[in-house]
Amino acid sequence: MFESLISLVLSLGRPNSCQSPVTQQNSSLIKRIFSQSSDESIKVEHVSTVRADVIALHIKTGELIRGKQVPYIKHGGHVANEDGWIFCGGEPIGKLLPADDDTIWLVDRYRGKKLNTAWADKNHNYQVITKDNQRITPTAVHRKSKISTTVQTGQWDFEWPMEHTVYLQLPAPLTSGQTYNIRFTNDELKSTELVYRPENTRSDAVHVSHLGFHPNDPAKVSFLSTWMGDGKGLDYPENLSFWLINTATGEKVYAGKTVLSKAADAPEDTNNRNHNDTDVFLMDFSDFDQPGEYVVYVDSIGTSYSFEIGDNTWQDAFYVSARGMYHQRSGIELKAPYTDYHRPRPFHPDDGVTVYQSTVPHMDTSMSINYPISKPDAFESLKSTRTDEVLDNAWGGWMDAGDWDRRIEHLQVTHAFLELIDLYPEYFESIDLNLPESDNNLPDLMDEALWGLDVFRRLQADHGGVSGGIESAGHPLRFEGSWQESQTIMAYGPGIWSSYYYAGAAARAAYVLEKYDANRAKTYRETALRAMVWANNELAKDPEGRYPEIYDQRNLAAIELYRLTEDQKWHDLFLQTTVFTDASKDMLQWPDYNQQEAAFVYGRLPEEKVNPEVQKNAVAALVRKANREIEAIGQAGFRWNVEPYRYLGWGDLGTPKTHNLFRAHTLTGDKKYLEAGVLASQFSAGANPDNIVYTIGLGHESPNMPLLGDMRAVGQEPPPGITVYGPIDVQIKDGYTKNFGWALDMMNDVTHPIGREWPTTEAYFDNFYYVPTTEFTVHQSIGPTAYTWGYLAALHQAKKE
Repeated sequence: MFESLISLVLSLGRPNSCQSPVTQQNSSLIKRIFSQSSDESIKVEHVSTVRADVIALHIKTGELIRGKQVPYIKHGGHVANEDGWIFCGGEPIGKLLPADDDTIWLVDRYRGKKLNTAWADKNHNYQVITKDNQRITPTAVHRKSKISTTVQTGQWDFEWPMEHTVYLQLPAPLTSGQTYNIRFTNDELKSTELVYRPENTRSDAVHVSHLGFHPNDPAKVSFLSTWMGDGKGLDYPENLSFWLINTATGEKVYAGKTVLSKAADAPEDTNNRNHNDTDVFLMDFSDFDQPGEYVVYVDSIGTSYSFEIGDNTWQDAFYVSARGMYHQRSGIELKAPYTDYHRPRPFHPDDGVTVYQSTVPHMDTSMSINYPISKPDAFESLKSTRTDEVLDNAWGGWMDAGDWDRRIEHLQVTHAFLELIDLYPEYFESIDLNLPESDNNLPDLMDEALWGLDVFRRLQADHGGVSGGIESAGHPLRFEGSWQESQTIMAYGPGIWSSYYYAGAAARAAYVLEKYDANRAKTYRETALRAMVWANNELAKDPEGRYPEIYDQRNLAAIELYRLTEDQKWHDLFLQTTVFTDASKDMLQWPDYNQQEAAFVYGRLPEEKVNPEVQKNAVAALVRKANREIEAIGQAGFRWNVEPYRYLGWGDLGTPKTHNLFRAHTLTGDKKYLEAGVLASQFSAGANPDNIVYTIGLGHESPNMPLLGDMRAVGQEPPPGITVYGPIDVQIKDGYTKNFGWALDMMNDVTHPIGREWPTTEAYFDNFYYVPTTEFTVHQSIGPTAYTWGYLAALHQAKKE
């Protein structure tokens, strides 16, 4: 009954007398579905302790009923404003699509009662009652309140499902084994019960990776911390006892002591920033290797979420994350049996989509890599240089979050996936990702890598130059799906940078593909050489004043072509352009050069094919950077891997930064780099104060509202495998938060404390419009995350064999 009525509402809009198809008898029932009775108490979702004398009440309020597109049938009483929003009786129904007034996006619905926060903040509204009827009034009440998702009920009207945590400071610690009834005045909350057996009760204070660990992982850790919102950080003594508890048997199988990881007043970077606003403690159980399901229990406080130690830990995570790339494919319909998430085919010429050739190279626009050089607006540049030439075969690739572009930078994912196959071919030959191509003779991961590469192969001009990608004339129009794009679609003109970029990726593809499909490998080899020759000729015409990225990509393409063809001229070009002739040079010197990719490729070549001194310098530079990363990891309370000079911004924490560490491990075999990589992945895998995995579909909790317009158009849950950018430093006054401060502030009426006062580690706000946290890209978040889990999965399987 409930589902049928929800369908009725979504097909007709808000129940209202101006909509005759909704009967009066159904109207009252539908209203009851979307709002709880005003005298119904709110349920406490979870009750636990975060310290023996502090009870935490976790309260969830509100529910999102997702809006979606439906055919629009005008009813009497409908009124449209100039922006295409439809109202009925003064209430918003939805938004007509910009280029299709026969389709309407119906607004989201909010269901549920809201917490009376003024009531919740008064300690006399709580009574903790013991078995012998002693009544304990908290000495203080603290609260933090955060949105759990976004409900757009009108043009710029929002409701906010919330997650409230109320902390009750008691005058004395609770007694182990005692049962406590917690009652509330005015029945604002339903009375609840706490049996104080913390070894059996999950506490938000204990944070561990939801993914778990492989038995042979050199690092296995958990963290302890609590920030109480207006109550600030909660103090804990050092050297608290902790245990691993086997969830199947209840047995304590490992014991240890907490160690202070980072004090609340200690800086974690060179900007003198502490990102936790509370002490963080580390619990190390790295030497425990018995398979099973466990929780971490901290003495008198509570347990973590459950996690597994097992052989398939990383393989399971890799599967979900790698399929996040499939869910971002352009030019293909997403449907069963490959996914439960359905989305029509976007940007395919067979559907009448037209892509025009523009002449501006991607490198010359503001949307290329952002070096400190002023560049013109990409959208305006594309439009002003658009020709009438139609590209008949411009489709495919992967799309990003807020835009539907396919840019040459996405080939970083192709590079990374091909690297994994090159390192561990037998393992990835065995992995079935349930792709449309899964029945061919290639590893599924290679099929995914080539999906991103082939759009640029199709964009290659007859002279050999390669376009930097496909872009619409502006950011997506709100509530349009990618398959409904109504703006002009254009391809960048062939450019030197993008041609070198393609040459390097295609050469790597040909090299790895040779053992599986020699004919197809030949195609990539030939297109790589054509792109390289064209770019070299164009660069020779005017070598001065070029962007540094051009030379980096030329250097990488040269070594990839040398590895593929063994033609000495490409080795000579590499040696002429590498920085590693100088032993003092690092891999990266911003903004002058970035030769990280080339360092690893050259470092792996057989010694008889290289200049020994240059190879030694390249490996040394890679290892130096890895050593600096280890130092940075050691300074971070939650052991993330971020350059210590950076303000924590877009994409720094949602994605594990492991690529260089795992490359150092590959080249040296030194376990410390593997250990550092595992540590660096913990925060994004759930070992954070929000106790959330930033990859959708993994762990006990993950994001609900990524910046994904297609998801909103079809009214579905977000597809698995998308890794969002994650939390950022909101306490700095400019920089990363400046341009989206309005989206942070739009939640101020419900967020407590206000958004700008939250510590970085908890500053993830699941607001579609708060782009710095909910955005993602395939090459900055999904791809690197899949690489991390894929490397660990393949490594352990290889060691097992």
